[in-house]
Amino acid sequence: MLIQVHFDEVQKTDALDQFINDQVQHHLAHVASRITRIEVHVHDENSPSKAAANDKRCTMEARPAGRQPLAVEHRGDNVQKVISETAGKLERALKRMFDKAR
Repeated sequence: MLIQVHFDEVQKTDALDQFINDQVQHHLAHVASRITRIEVHVHDENSPSKAAANDKRCTMEARPAGRQPLAVEHRGDNVQKVISETAGKLERALKRMFDKAR
């Protein structure tokens, strides 16, 4: 499973990049063999210099092998929490999709 991370108006740091990879691996390890790629987009709507409620957004798109892509999104005011919540949403959405296929 390839993980691609894109930062938009969020300062990329090695620690944040590692946090994203850890969260994706933690939530999706059990389906990693069925996923070809995960794309993660982290966005700050107001820019890093301004803070506002729900101005951080994370979108994750999974590319399951032989299936249509599946995307989820979450917004909040803390980047780490938004990333973690988005990974959890993607885990639940993939579980539903794979359960329906059985």
